Amino acid sequence: MTGPSRAEYCVIACAEAWRGDGEVLASPMGPIPSIGARLARLTFAPDLLLTDGEALLVRPDGTPEGWLPYREHLAWVTGGRRHVMMGASQIDRFGNQNISCIGDWQRPKRQLLGVRGAPANTLNNPTSYWIPRHSRRVFVERVDMVCGVGYDRAAGARYHRIPRVVSDLGVFDFATPDRSMRLASLHPGVTVEQVRDATGFELTVPEEVPATREPTGEELRLIREVVDPAGARAREVAA
Repeated sequence: MTGPSRAEYCVIACAEAWRGDGEVLASPMGPIPSIGARLARLTFAPDLLLTDGEALLVRPDGTPEGWLPYREHLAWVTGGRRHVMMGASQIDRFGNQNISCIGDWQRPKRQLLGVRGAPANTLNNPTSYWIPRHSRRVFVERVDMVCGVGYDRAAGARYHRIPRVVSDLGVFDFATPDRSMRLASLHPGVTVEQVRDATGFELTVPEEVPATREPTGEELRLIREVVDPAGARAREVAA
């Protein structure tokens, strides 16, 4: 078996977001977060609940195992029993996220998805982020519009928590006194200088930055043979 690719390190880093969550509804958005959630369910997070995005709870292979009507889904959303992993067109040092527009919101240069469910997600349940291409265009000093709420704006919201941000360069958290972003681990082959150069604000960087956890042999087998045999992960992160 060949060694893990950068994409497989990203899968592991995303999967780890749900470690210790217990029986919560995972809502991953994008191929690598979805692969990570299914891998977590098959290994260290057996109580994790997966959904087809509509009305069913599903097993890691996609077969139904339960029913989740919309009214029940809304109750979970507002009660802290879901952990979302969203994307971000912009994210700042306190975890504010933008998926709506680039530029002044009254006359934007680019119109994106719109605010959608980001405010409710971030205030009512834990929300992590997946960024497939780490750059200064995404990691910005100040987002052009706040969609997902960061630590400087949460105002004590009961269920607000940003466990981690995963990019193709590393893993980030907010374990600092002022709840600003910290470099938590580097993917193999990535340097602190690379991360700093690709980030548009001052990161907190520990004296020693650990490497992102390597997938075990069994995890690699599950990723390659069971969860993602078609290789969708490599289409998001090619390295």
